[in-house]
Amino acid sequence: MAEITMPKMNLPGTATTVSASAPLIAIENLSLYYGASKALKNISLGLGEKVVTAFIGPSGCGKSTLLRCLNRMNDLIDNVRIEGSCKIGGHDIYAKDVDAIELRKRVGMVFQKSNPFPKSIYENVAYGLRLHGMKAKSELDAVVEKSLRGAALWDEVKDRLHSSALGLSGGQQQRLCIARAIAIRPEIILMDEPASALDPLATARIEELILELKKEFTIVIVTHNMQQAARISDYTAFFYIGELIEFDTTAKIFTNPSKRQTEDYVTGRFG
Repeated sequence: MAEITMPKMNLPGTATTVSASAPLIAIENLSLYYGASKALKNISLGLGEKVVTAFIGPSGCGKSTLLRCLNRMNDLIDNVRIEGSCKIGGHDIYAKDVDAIELRKRVGMVFQKSNPFPKSIYENVAYGLRLHGMKAKSELDAVVEKSLRGAALWDEVKDRLHSSALGLSGGQQQRLCIARAIAIRPEIILMDEPASALDPLATARIEELILELKKEFTIVIVTHNMQQAARISDYTAFFYIGELIEFDTTAKIFTNPSKRQTEDYVTGRFG
């Protein structure tokens, strides 16, 4: 199979001198308002490259809201206002020279509910590639195969690539959405409870896939499943009512947290 390399999707003005020790994603004093209601309260957080970071906390604590800040999905919601900064590779993604559509090429997203297009399996993966100007069939074929292999789906669908994606099982559809996300070679993949609607076997496949994908991608995942966070993440951030309570290695968060609130949550005393 021919190796196809997608061009790097750099943000305008992205710093090229960021030190190796600097976080890939740097959130500083970020607050988000829905109208007059403050949903995120002065969040500061640095997320490393090619690791899995889990966002945990009770429903409504701001996990998914913060996740959507990382690719400006909140821009699509009326009456949202953001203060502070969110930098990727040293460049503020809310700066005026940043095109949100270009940003989303670099920061892909997988949603809680699988959302394949009502097209063939092949066309689901090829869709973004075509939008970005890839037209040669040989190149499309190669990247579609590579992406499906990367999502651990190729062997299951290689003989029915031109069948409807809607005929796949729920777990297969979610892996197809991951294949679609990685096809354009983003740097970061955001996952908003990607396994919450799946059975235990399909969930295990998604978790195995995440551990494999972190070799190439930086992954940020929102999950309500404490065991899942413990199994797959390198770092964990615990949120409560719009505030970041604690952020540390996953091992420390789950075995020796610094804050009582964190301990109460991960041990099931509340939440």
